[in-house]
Amino acid sequence: MTSQVIDTIDPHGQSQPMSSHPFPRANPDTTAGAQLRVLRQQAQLSQLELALITGVSQRHLSCIETGRAQPSPGTLHNLLMALEAPLEHCNNVFLAAGFAPRYEATPLSSPSMEAIREAISHVLHANNPAPAIVLGSQWEVLAANASTQVLFDLVGIKPEAADGLNLLVTLLQPGGLGDHLVNAEEIRTIAWQRATREALGNPELARILERLPAPDSTATLPTELPPLVLTRVNSREGELNFMSTFTTFGMPQDITVTSLRIEHLIPADTQTWQVMTAAYERSK
Repeated sequence: MTSQVIDTIDPHGQSQPMSSHPFPRANPDTTAGAQLRVLRQQAQLSQLELALITGVSQRHLSCIETGRAQPSPGTLHNLLMALEAPLEHCNNVFLAAGFAPRYEATPLSSPSMEAIREAISHVLHANNPAPAIVLGSQWEVLAANASTQVLFDLVGIKPEAADGLNLLVTLLQPGGLGDHLVNAEEIRTIAWQRATREALGNPELARILERLPAPDSTATLPTELPPLVLTRVNSREGELNFMSTFTTFGMPQDITVTSLRIEHLIPADTQTWQVMTAAYERSK
């Protein structure tokens, strides 16, 4: 399976790589009704509640789940959207029901994805002087803004190190970005737990996790958790503190788009803002 690479333009007019990985399709080994029942239970909805949300009668829904009734493509679509099922899983349900998959994984280099590429570039640029990175479904860094390179330089990492980087690997593997964190064990534990949950439906991510060292212990984490976790970074300008937040695309209809997320590292105090602003201005 080959990956396709496109270029996105950073605020300095420099080309940075953005990769897209096609998603494999697998024939499901369970019926469409059984898969819908599992999705409904995971959403903690009763048959009556799902029926009220979708307009499908509770009796018909029960017959679909037990295999006594064959749903139409439109009914399947309504049920799956109400359950907020991942698009890859939606394809499996359509296949199990005897229909063609509805959702494609369009390469980011495709002309039809121009609006997505432009939106990503705009968000990255607007986030300066705070770092922002685009992550794929395996935590691979697809693109980063100029302030990410500035932060790398402040911690003694070559700015170009973001190219081809996997965020999960560099956090967990010795010698990576994790070694530059004041609260490395805390961040590594959170990253490990999040990636482990995601890997339940992502075999490629599961294979990456198998090759990485698990955090030593959660015993070192504080008993009273703060309202949010700060990423605390050692730099030549002193400790820098960042809040992390994510941007995703709302109501995506393409598997590639659903896998994209932009992580924003927002300076959490005045000193961090001042250091990042000054360093970013010098980098122009």
